[in-house]
Amino acid sequence: MKNMSQSTDPQFPPHENTPLITTAQPGSAYLLESITGEEISSNLKPLDKINGYDVRPGFYEVNGASALPGGVNFTLASHGATSCELLLFHRKSSEPFASIPFPEHYRIGNVFSMIVFGLRIDEFEYAYRLDGPYQPEKGLIYDKTKYILDPYAKAVTGQSEWGIHLPCTQNCQYKSRVVRNNFDWGNSKQPLIPMKDNIIYELHVRGFTRHSSSGVHNPGTFAGLMEKIPYMKELGINAVELMPIFEFDEMNGCREVNGRKLLDYWGYNPVCFFAPNTSYTAQIEYNQEGLELKKLIKALNENGIEVILDVVFNHTAEGNELGPYFSFKGLDNNIYYMLTPDGHYYNFSGCGNTLNCNHPIVRQMILDCLRYWVINYRVDGFRFDLASILGRSEDAAPMSRPPLLESLAYDPILGNVDLIAEAWDAGGLYQVGSFPSWNRWAEWNGKYRDDIRSFLKGDDGYAAAAAQRIMGSPDLYPPDKRSYNASVNFLTCHDGFTLYDLYSYSTKHNEANGWNNTDGADDNRSWNCGYEGPTNNGEIMDLRFRMIKNACAVLMCSRGTPMFLAGDEFGNTQFGNNNSYCQDNEISWLDWSLLEKNKEIFEFFRYMIAFRQQHSVIRGNTAPCSCGFPPMSLHCIKAWDSSYVRDTRFLGVMFSGIDSTGRDDIVYLGINTFWKPLQIELPALPSSKYWIPAVDTGRGDMSVITEEEILDKSVYVMNPRSVLVCVVRDSG
Repeated sequence: MKNMSQSTDPQFPPHENTPLITTAQPGSAYLLESITGEEISSNLKPLDKINGYDVRPGFYEVNGASALPGGVNFTLASHGATSCELLLFHRKSSEPFASIPFPEHYRIGNVFSMIVFGLRIDEFEYAYRLDGPYQPEKGLIYDKTKYILDPYAKAVTGQSEWGIHLPCTQNCQYKSRVVRNNFDWGNSKQPLIPMKDNIIYELHVRGFTRHSSSGVHNPGTFAGLMEKIPYMKELGINAVELMPIFEFDEMNGCREVNGRKLLDYWGYNPVCFFAPNTSYTAQIEYNQEGLELKKLIKALNENGIEVILDVVFNHTAEGNELGPYFSFKGLDNNIYYMLTPDGHYYNFSGCGNTLNCNHPIVRQMILDCLRYWVINYRVDGFRFDLASILGRSEDAAPMSRPPLLESLAYDPILGNVDLIAEAWDAGGLYQVGSFPSWNRWAEWNGKYRDDIRSFLKGDDGYAAAAAQRIMGSPDLYPPDKRSYNASVNFLTCHDGFTLYDLYSYSTKHNEANGWNNTDGADDNRSWNCGYEGPTNNGEIMDLRFRMIKNACAVLMCSRGTPMFLAGDEFGNTQFGNNNSYCQDNEISWLDWSLLEKNKEIFEFFRYMIAFRQQHSVIRGNTAPCSCGFPPMSLHCIKAWDSSYVRDTRFLGVMFSGIDSTGRDDIVYLGINTFWKPLQIELPALPSSKYWIPAVDTGRGDMSVITEEEILDKSVYVMNPRSVLVCVVRDSG
């Protein structure tokens, strides 16, 4: 249970503490924060009384609900509604204590706006009722009996306790709160790390610390995550990608399988795009929702770690015709959702509906939302779930220049944030390498995952493809058109096997999900190393650890931005489940006891992360080295030979240039996926230089080579299924 927050903040922060407006556009909520109580009393006096409340027309350009000295401004836009009614509720109440219809003359165009005087934001929650035509075949389904959630709400009630709905009818499930925006960021600065220098660590806020082994005081919360910042600094990552933290409905499809309660655990089921998930906080933050999250982001930024949000603008929790009705359906169903000619929902998300992202109104809402998170939460980047949907037209066809994607690429407020696309959708549109980018968007490189997985486990015919992926996928992202920032390289993410499971299971084991193991991907390109699942066989476990190290070394020595799943660095397992979306239990929670058990893996990850940071030549082209080597080159068993054939199981990639001190920086990555030792030849060096091995995963727990070993005649014997990393040293 959460503790009740005992805030001592005043109802309305002093005017002198109001943030200065430096980039405010018309409609910015900051415009309201600059209004003083004197201005209210002298210029903004009530003009009408409705149901006992003093009111007047509000600020039409300011969406949502905003506190004013002495009252609250409410603004809502609907293209098709014929009337709108504001409803006020006491906390956790299912029935409103007040109803205030918007007078017809309080509407300008399609916008209803009203200031209600005498309201204190901590004394009410609110929703709307809208009336309008009911013509389902045209997508018009207005229903004046339904309570409608403000789409611009900064806080949402109804699920503040994880896994528990408030005990009221479905019609009052969600309501909105007005939030104080008075967090003091002080002199805190965002890290602003170039994309090529990022090392992204994907995690689930709840699952990261929920397990009893996490050792935090507030498990499963933003505060619990903050307690793990020293650990993340020790690991060396500099960007966290948080799986969805917008208010979502984890109770969607709640069911019981084998005595376990299964929820929509991952969070890809958004309820409101502007509101943080209140069940991720250690304390209830009445009218200060987002405070704990802001503290977390500030702390991460101050420790040199960026925050990237996984955002879901492809669908909502309202689902299809059989789903709930609480927001966009009652606001403008035919605008916010893609509909068939007969008024049914297109389902390119696989979740029942598809957001109509390139309609001007929806496009503006998404832009408003992202700007809000950047301005008010100092977010450093966004990863867009099923981003290909964001490039579909209103008739569902893919667009060559989607207005939304172009707007995000050029928006000045978003100018420094990372924009990362999951460049496919559930409707079969796959755009890896072809996502509309304006040289601004990066992409989750699904081909990197597939090609490197296949090559590392020894499949035929993948050497040439793996070489392209390690070099930054120039076949997908031509350097003259796309920078090396375009590719986010990953072998694991939330969707699929963990890295440990990738080499412990040859097939998925999703029986606990209750779908008879029919859910989840079948194309995993995994290998159990000789035995399916847990084993005490020392040889098999040694091989699994070697394969994990191989994957880590290749990932950290590839052009592009590396990303890996939290827990991979210490061998976390999901017991073969490659679709743990519904598992709020030990299947999905990180087991921190494995950190000590598998310390060898953690130390290897830590070393490889530091190695990548030390060698800028891996991350991008520098000035040429003194040897005359090209910036990148491919090799086979013989140096400078890149004639890969179907059964080629060795690949060498060399990066060459200079470091920040002007010295030669030359790194050689060798990958032997053969089941026998191989003698390889590294490129010959001038007499003043020599090769030394830095990493050899074929040496077991001595994979990191701490004492300098000079290679004789640039020749090296690699053990089976191993990865070698060599660097150049000067004789002098």
